[in-house]
Amino acid sequence: MYRIVEENEEFVLIDKLPGFSVHKDQEDTGLTMQLKADQGYDELMPVHRLDKVTSGLMLFARNHTAASELSRAFSEHLVEKYYLALSDRKPKKKQGAIIGDMTRARRGAWRLAKTQIRPAVTQFFSASLKPGIRLFLLKPLTGKTHQIRVALKSIGAPIIGDPLYHEQSDTPTDRTYLHAYSLSFPFQGEHYRFTCLPEVGELFDQDCRDLIAEEYAEPWTLIWPRIQQHLPDGEEAGSRK
Repeated sequence: MYRIVEENEEFVLIDKLPGFSVHKDQEDTGLTMQLKADQGYDELMPVHRLDKVTSGLMLFARNHTAASELSRAFSEHLVEKYYLALSDRKPKKKQGAIIGDMTRARRGAWRLAKTQIRPAVTQFFSASLKPGIRLFLLKPLTGKTHQIRVALKSIGAPIIGDPLYHEQSDTPTDRTYLHAYSLSFPFQGEHYRFTCLPEVGELFDQDCRDLIAEEYAEPWTLIWPRIQQHLPDGEEAGSRK
């Protein structure tokens, strides 16, 4: 279900495997409950969320004081998050920003509208991994539900294996190829930064890891596409991707 990346008295950071829910659902006990039981924590609170299909870095507070400070860092846009994704479709553009309001669609899905009243904002770069497969590095500036999945769908490059936003294809779909790759945040006067390469998935192979190392080893140093749109007031940056 997970691998512990960093642990102290205030928070624990894990590398979450794909296929596990943060909270209890009909199929399992939930990652939060399992982690708390496994490690014998008195308290444990997720300060943001990842979709069940998403792997990668996820942060938990070990007490209410830490939870309050970390949650505030997310809501005040002091947290930087970077994601990796793979698509087997040619995007309408190879880098830039994807901006639009999120509206409800069918079967629990969302779609990106052309309006920008309270928009989801996602910056991205991409590079060719192999013929027919493209690697995306994404930086969400807001925290809407399914934001990255919908953003890539909107530019014609849905994530491989995504059960909601990608139609069936001949490409291996042993998982949804979305990974929370890097996370940085302030806490108690210090600044923390972590990165975590994807470990699970046939397409997250050595060639993919080499490309990540070559192009996106330190995503915070890249010159990201400029955003003219200001973030909406009160936008919560801790929702699921």
